[in-house]
Amino acid sequence: MTQVFSLEGRIALVTGGSRGIGRMMAGGLLKHGATVYICSRKAKDCETTARELSSLGPCHALPADIATVEGARTLAQTLAGRESRLDILVNNAGAAWSAPFERFPENGWDKVVDLNMKAPFFLTQAMLPLLRESAKQRCAKVINIASIDGLSTTAWETFPYTASKAGLIHLTKRLALALVGERIVVNCIAPGAFASDMNVLARDHEQAMASQVPAGRIGQTEDIEAAVVYLASRGGDYVVGSTLVIDGGWTHTRT
Repeated sequence: MTQVFSLEGRIALVTGGSRGIGRMMAGGLLKHGATVYICSRKAKDCETTARELSSLGPCHALPADIATVEGARTLAQTLAGRESRLDILVNNAGAAWSAPFERFPENGWDKVVDLNMKAPFFLTQAMLPLLRESAKQRCAKVINIASIDGLSTTAWETFPYTASKAGLIHLTKRLALALVGERIVVNCIAPGAFASDMNVLARDHEQAMASQVPAGRIGQTEDIEAAVVYLASRGGDYVVGSTLVIDGGWTHTRT
């Protein structure tokens, strides 16, 4: 079973990998033997995190803004200049914006939807040649990171965030059907409460957040590491178009 979950020799790219859940997942992939590239818009943060994670294995920074199609294609070209294939693509980069409905700004809507739903589609499209090269040997993997906010509603006025995460979950199903015939397997992870700069409530008010979760705690690094390694490894080859919910049961108790 150890070999089933081994990522030795695999090449991975994690967008939004410089912090939060992205950093956690990058660390998990490194621990299981993968070479990992992390991408974020802020070059300094990306490079700092890559240096820190290099204690776990080969980790490289590829700063890029993937919110535009041009940015996604530029990132794919940069990676293609360094690697002949891409085995694991983790579409994790995301944004959130909260404002009252009657005053919600168009620029806030566009920023969130472009990064959370448009970017995974066009980055996967741009990476297709590298993913196809990987699939000649064994299944390539695309793992989209959504949220339980795409599965159940909250009181927070994060309208484009919930809509984009719901859209990403459905997009995962359609991409999975389009690509599985080429041995490119697409799945999704929907995390619950994990401490991060995006989820400041879990980060700064852990006990209050944990009290709402049936498991009695917020998510830990090992929880998200295990999920991404499972889907990225041979163990997840026969899981197609699914959404793995990692939330301690919280989705079942929310509205």
